[in-house]
Amino acid sequence: MEELKKLIRDVPDFPQKGIIFKDITTLIKDKNGFKRAIDLLKEKINHLNFEKFVAIESRGYIFGAALAYLMDKGLVIVRKPGKLPAETIQEEYSLEYGTNTIEMHKDAINKGEKVVIIDDLLATGGTARATAKLIERLGGKVEGVLFLIELDFLKGIEKLKGYNIYSIIHY
Repeated sequence: MEELKKLIRDVPDFPQKGIIFKDITTLIKDKNGFKRAIDLLKEKINHLNFEKFVAIESRGYIFGAALAYLMDKGLVIVRKPGKLPAETIQEEYSLEYGTNTIEMHKDAINKGEKVVIIDDLLATGGTARATAKLIERLGGKVEGVLFLIELDFLKGIEKLKGYNIYSIIHY
């Protein structure tokens, strides 16, 4: 994983002072690094039986689209409110200071359908947990939650107890 870590840029004080942002744009612009990341993500979940990826806005789309194509799966997108054109369901979740909301189309997941949630980074776990709740409200089953990066010190995995979590790079 050190080869991939070297391709991820740290941006201090973004989006606010005191945060060190893990910028994956430097990884995905490197064709070998991006390919390696996709291959490693695929290896982590190759054993799972599922029909669709559910990708979280916005960097989750990058990895979700590549994996859906590579693995011959469907792709569902989770967005901020007001961005999806058809009827949606919403889930509010807590942030360190305040709340946020995500939504997905009501017809995105069929009852009993097995899915893998994908995002670029697991921090506090709130967005991934809210996504799992949306899937379950529609009758879907979360087979796994997949991340390129996990910030272990933020303990986001604790909000995802009961789910199979797969991460490639740990900080």
